[in-house]
This record gives sequence, structure tokens and C-alpha cells, in this order.
Amino acid sequence: MDIKLDPSRDDLPLMANTSHILVKHYVLDLDVDFESQIIDGTLVLFLESGNRFRKKSGSTEEACRSESNEACRFRKPEPCHVPVADTRTSWSQMGYSDFAICGKGERDTSGKDGNHDNQEQTYGISSSKHCCDTGNHGSEDFLLVLDCCDLSVLRVEEVDVAAVPGIEKFTRSPKLTVVSELRNQIVRELVTLPADRWREQLDYYARCSLAPGCGELLFDTDTWSLQIRKTGAQTATAFPHAIRIRYRTKPQGRSVTWTSDQSGRPCVYTMGSPINNRALFPCQEPPVAMSTWQATVRAAASFVVLMSGENSAKPTQLREGCSSWHYYVTMPMPASTFTIAVGPWTEVKPETCSPSDLAAERSLSPSEADFRCAGVCGHMEYPCRFQDPSATTQEIIPHRVFAPESLAGACQETLLQLLSPCLSAAHAVLGTHPFSRLDVLIVPANFPSLGMASPHIVFLSQSTLAGGSHLCGTRLCHEIAHAWFGLAIGARDWTEEWLSEGFATHLEDVFWAKAQQLAPHEAQEQQELRASLRWRRLQDESRNSPEQLQVLRPNKEKTGHVSDSGSSVIKHGLNPEKVFMQVHYLKGYFLLRFLARRLGDDTYFSFLRKFVHTFHGQLILSQDFLQMLLESIPEEKRLGLSVESIFRDWLERPGLPQPLQTERQAGAECGLARQVGAEVAKWKRVNRRPRKRKRRGTEEAFEKVRHRWCELVVKHKYTTAYKTVERFLQEDQAMGIYLYGELMVSEDARQQQLARQCFQLTKEQMDRCSAQVVAEMLF
Repeated sequence: MDIKLDPSRDDLPLMANTSHILVKHYVLDLDVDFESQIIDGTLVLFLESGNRFRKKSGSTEEACRSESNEACRFRKPEPCHVPVADTRTSWSQMGYSDFAICGKGERDTSGKDGNHDNQEQTYGISSSKHCCDTGNHGSEDFLLVLDCCDLSVLRVEEVDVAAVPGIEKFTRSPKLTVVSELRNQIVRELVTLPADRWREQLDYYARCSLAPGCGELLFDTDTWSLQIRKTGAQTATAFPHAIRIRYRTKPQGRSVTWTSDQSGRPCVYTMGSPINNRALFPCQEPPVAMSTWQATVRAAASFVVLMSGENSAKPTQLREGCSSWHYYVTMPMPASTFTIAVGPWTEVKPETCSPSDLAAERSLSPSEADFRCAGVCGHMEYPCRFQDPSATTQEIIPHRVFAPESLAGACQETLLQLLSPCLSAAHAVLGTHPFSRLDVLIVPANFPSLGMASPHIVFLSQSTLAGGSHLCGTRLCHEIAHAWFGLAIGARDWTEEWLSEGFATHLEDVFWAKAQQLAPHEAQEQQELRASLRWRRLQDESRNSPEQLQVLRPNKEKTGHVSDSGSSVIKHGLNPEKVFMQVHYLKGYFLLRFLARRLGDDTYFSFLRKFVHTFHGQLILSQDFLQMLLESIPEEKRLGLSVESIFRDWLERPGLPQPLQTERQAGAECGLARQVGAEVAKWKRVNRRPRKRKRRGTEEAFEKVRHRWCELVVKHKYTTAYKTVERFLQEDQAMGIYLYGELMVSEDARQQQLARQCFQLTKEQMDRCSAQVVAEMLF
């Protein structure tokens, strides 16, 4: 099914047929080439099928009748010649050590465009051609549909896991005579190993990923998917459960950003947005496709490879000038959370180690703990930190900071000092850290937001460093909060972003107040001031943004619904305006604040810890949270509150929720807000006085609040400081997009020229969505 969409305005399709078959584990083996700006290598998928993934009455043929499952009708390919090759030789050239893929066979030398010299027909590279077309295929073969975009797929083959030495332990029925059934049984046994055998499981995943191929599979690609089938395999159960995909990314792929760091050296990172990771590797993107992964990445020895992984990987030298890095994850997560960053990063270390740092370093990671799964968790089985007594009391998890060399000093002064108190504060509020460690990376200037959280790693914009400890601390607290809400607990329907961003925004204030060790009245004053600022921001956004983008639950009663195959769409997922809107943050924040006040802070946060313990490792919808919360509110305090009324007033309407408007009108202004108002009035009076001479220190003072200062420069046409605006637009791209709007709205010719000049200087390095939105403003 080749869906043609306007990539600037439409819904994002999730094509994978997760109702029929699920990827349980990915093994990636990749090379990063900065000269060609390509990541290439192999991906091995370990699959699980079964009745629980399919409709009870739905056969493959019935599912194919569904309008949303047209991908099941595999178009008949044109014949092509396949040269005889010994695939066993090419795959066995890979080395193996410590369940890592540490070596590689001959390197593919094809060009950037994905063409394999004269072998395009052989491998069906990014076209609608197929390999191995040697006979009559029929029309009922099962199709594995993966989400895939902007990739060159070179070859797909079944993996002969039965050839792995020692694999006999996974053959429960040695009398099986059909070898394909034997292979699938091995994979079924492997993916269902109990949690306390996680190390053995990873070891065999790695060994199986190196096994020889045993037959190429037919595949087809279209705009949004990769479709794979095996002739004669008519059900998901009969489809190969271990397959290998040889592929490469494209320089322009939307999941991978090639750029330079602040020191001018090349680097690459993945955003997982707006199309998630489908341009990094073929995968199942729907959130229900929870999987584990392990990855080996090779790059020049001068680069550091950071990744969402439970282990703090160290480089292994393969040959002169080339190193290999290996990471793994044992907690099943959506593929969209996989993150990688490769660059000449410098690790920023503390000048002296505090006792808390030493305690964190000595503590065991959950991967090393003796897990005894007692069945107290509601998620699928994995080595869970919530069942590990040493993890539950660990206030500060091991952490590292990486940055471009030019920003290492700023990180040491600001960021490094904040990590321990922010982590400790988060633990005090929510309890057990869901992940065993944390890396924080200051990403390049073209990173389009202030931060992004992934398992075991957080990206922060360099803009957070310029704001001193307050801006850096609050943003760090926001991203740390995502470990619980957004990662350990995810939304089953990605249109319900408030379940991630609303919670993180609400919790950042609470974490930050604890990290600063504020007295209760000081914390309340600070939080009230921030609520006032957010209220103004929400009012502005409600007035100036499309109504359809202001709804937090746009699918209403169909939220969480998918087609028979498991495919669905993310409403407005490809709309670049949505990326820069804050309505999910702000309305979600005010809803949680409203509920916390109704319940009382102590009771609310006690409930939140209970909710985390109940739902960690799982996917939720809004009603899961709201129903459990309302059950905790005494009847006399509910005052008409219900899941339906909250949906109606807060989540399913654009604009400002009526309960929030009522609360803001009735609420008294806090003391800090009054102080700010008095300060503003004072400066207005000062500004009206005649000035005899310019004061050189003015610009330097305002530099501490750079974005607001630039807004004032634009508003008052202060031409002397236009260089400051120009520098801000180049160095602080995460915040600068709003400033472009200010420059254009002014209708001042010089300011508009400044905006266009800055855009010309930075557009090649800008994030694609940011560049598109700015271009629409300017031209």
C-alpha cells in the first residue's frame, strides 16, 4: 500500500501489522560513515506470532479484506535473476564477543543513492522490484509489514538459527522434521526465556544474529513501509521468526541528523521525530510493539558512540583508527525510543567526587542484580528495577555528561553540579528510578528543542547552559521526569501526548523546588509564578494557533483503536506547526495541577507513586490514569468530577478549559508575581526618563535573559543590538524559531532582511521541520 501524503500537513501512518506478529528483539550491526553521511549494516529481527496478536475470527485472508490492510495484497513482481552466492561465508566473517557483534565481513561499496552498481534488480533496492522471483507466488502468503522510510533496503533473508552451536537446548520437540518449524520453535523458546536468564538470552540473540542465511525473502518498499514475505508461508506462525535485513540510511533521511558540533567537528544524532526511527532502521513503530534491542556500532576511533542502553559502553579497537561500541536494553520499549549520537564528544568529569557520586558509582546496575520475579508487576516479564531492593533505595543513579569540547567548561560549572540534586529530588517524589544509569549530552546548535529524553540518555540544548542554573535545572528536571512518564509509562495512543509532556511539565516544578531545597512557602511562590507565566503562554497559543491542534484527545472515543492488522495513524503527526506548539505541555500541566489541588498535594503525590508502581513497563490511555485517580478522591471532594467531564472540559475541546478560566479569575496573584509586576512598572518609568548617555553595561545585563532581550531589541528596533539577535538565531536554534516570527511581524524592512540573512546562514544545518516553518514565515 503506497500512501501518498502531503508530508507537511497530514497524519503520520503507522503501517506495521502488529496485530499479527510482533518484533520481540532487534540486533543492529552498523557502520557510521561521516564522509558519505550514511549508516549501513544489518538488522536481525526476532519475531513472535500467536493468537493473542490476531482477531479471534480473523484469518489472513479476512484481514486482507480490510480497507486498512491493503498491504496484504502483494503485487506480483517482475522476474529477476539472482546470482548464486554463498551467504554462509559472508555472514560467518563476523566476529563475536560478549554478546556483541564486533567484526564485519566485506564492506559494501555502493554509492550514496542506494544503487548496487548493476545489481538493483537482484536486491530490490528502494524500488518496487523484488528479489528471488523464481516461480508462481499465489496470492495468500503472509506479509510482514514494517514501518520504513528514506532507507535503501538491499537484501532480506531468513536466518538459520538452527545452525548455532548449543542451540539444541531450545528445541522442545526434537522430532520436528520440518526445518522451518524447528527454527521458529527455537526463536519462540528464546524470546520467552524468564527474566533471570537475560544474559543468556542476549548471548544467544547475538549468536543467532551471526548465523548463516538460509534463503532470501521477497520484499517490496513504498513510501512508508517495507513488506516482506516468504513463498508458501501463509500464516504468521509459518513466517520465519528470525530475519536479517541488509540496508543503509540516506543522508537526507528524516530520522538522522548529520551536522557539526559547536567546535566545528562532524557528528550525527537521531531525533526519533517527526517520523520516529523508521528512517534509521525498518521497525514496528506502533507503541504496542514493545521490544528489546542490542546494537554494535563502528565508527572512527576519534568518535564517541552514545546510545539508549543499560550499560556504559567502552570502545573496543578493531583495527587502527576504528572502534566498536556495544549497547543493550532488557526492558521492552517502543522502537521510537531508540536513540544514538556519534561525535567527538568530551566527557565532562567532576573535579572532585562527592560521597553521593561515589555511592552512585558503587551501586549495582539492575542488570547485575539477582532478580526474583515475584509477579508483583503488571508488565511483561523483564529484569525490573522495581523488584530489586537495592534499586528502590538508590537516590542517585550513575550518570555521565558529554559535550562538545568548547562547552565542557560551561557544563562543569552548571550542568554537572545539578545532576545529583535533580536525580535525588525525582527519587524523593516518585521513588525507584526506572533506568539504571543516565548519560546527558549537549547536542549541536541545530537541535530543535530544549531537550529530549530517551532510555538511559538525555539530549539537552546548549541554550539551557546560557540561562544559568535555573533554566538548566528546570529543563533537566523535565527530562528526568520523562523516565517515569513517557518512557517507563508510555501512551498507547501517541495523540495523547499530554500523558508524557503534561506530567513532565508538572513534575519539573516539584523536582526543581526539592533540588533547590526550598522551604514550602518558597516552593509554592515559585510554582505560582511559573503558573502565571504558563497561563499567559497558553492564552497566546489558544488565540494564535489552529483549533484542531489544540485538542489533547483528537480521536475521542476512538483513541487507542487500530485496524485489524494493527496499523493506524497519528493525527496531525506530519504537521510541522505541531512540533512547536506547547498546548499538550500546558493544558496537561494545568489539568494535573487542578487535580492535585482537588486531592491535596500530599495525597496526590502518594497516589502518583502508587500509579507508577502499578503501571510502569506498560502503555496507558487517559482513562487509565483518570479512573484510578478519581477512585482515590473522597466522594465529597469530587464535586461532579468524572472521566467524562474531564474529557469534555479539558481533553476534547480546543481553547481554554472553563474550569481553568474560573480558577485563574478567582485566584489571587502570588507575592513573586506582584514583585515582578512592580519591577516591570519601575523599568517602564525609568525608560520614560530622558537619557543623557548610553550605558555600556545594559546589553550585558540583558544577555542573562537572552531570548527576552532579543524580543525587546526587535520590539524597540534597537539597531545597536542587532548583532545579538543574529548570534542568538544561529546559536540558540531551539528557541530562535519564535524570534523569526517577531522579526517578520514587525514589518520593518531592516528586521525582515536580518531574518532572511540569518536563515540563509543556518538553513542547511537546521532541523527539517524548523526550516520548513521558518521558510513559510519568511517567504
